[in-house]
Amino acid sequence: MKHILLVEDDLEIAKNLALLLRSEGFTITHAATQKEAILMLAAQKYDLALLDISLPDGNGFAVCTDIKQTQNIPVIFLTASGDEGSVVTGLNIGADDYVTKPFRPRELIARIGTALRKNGHSPIVFEMGDVHVDPSSGVVKKNGQEVFLSALEYRLLLVFINNPKSIITRDRLLDELWDASGEFVTNNTLTVYIKRLREKIETDPGNPRYILTVRGTGYRLGASYVAE
Repeated sequence: MKHILLVEDDLEIAKNLALLLRSEGFTITHAATQKEAILMLAAQKYDLALLDISLPDGNGFAVCTDIKQTQNIPVIFLTASGDEGSVVTGLNIGADDYVTKPFRPRELIARIGTALRKNGHSPIVFEMGDVHVDPSSGVVKKNGQEVFLSALEYRLLLVFINNPKSIITRDRLLDELWDASGEFVTNNTLTVYIKRLREKIETDPGNPRYILTVRGTGYRLGASYVAE
């Protein structure tokens, strides 16, 4: 999974962003201040940074400069609407892109995917038999034809492909789906989503190859599709 450094001092925005990005298969580390961000950059390698410009102890420009000097990863600024001067400054010091708040979730994910591809950090594309999953675009295909999944169905699929060697309990799936949707997901609802996902990606949903049931425990990815 690609690791994103999120630098955002508004904790509510940061929480929602982290939920969105994790639901798309990214690993997230959050910093609320310039100082925290610099310390995290010194301790860990990242694949991309999302930077708010206004920080309580400085600004995102300083963090961007540090990134370009030490890790040279893609940087996307999160900017306030109409703040043209900040956008120009950010691009001039090396930022790869910017997104204006409030932003549309799919637009942000698309811009992250584009920035990663341009910088040679393209996310892994998952292949399971005739099923193709591209997390950078959120596109799922079966036999070359796009399969349209709901947000929760897609999140459910990502949980399996991001944990290919694990048996995933129903309790864990309930937690994952609740976190991603912000809604309460019941056991019955989970059963329905598993059924719907199988109907969309399995050739024979009654005899699944990809999403297998582990009786009394939960589910796992079919062993034939787990890379060694």
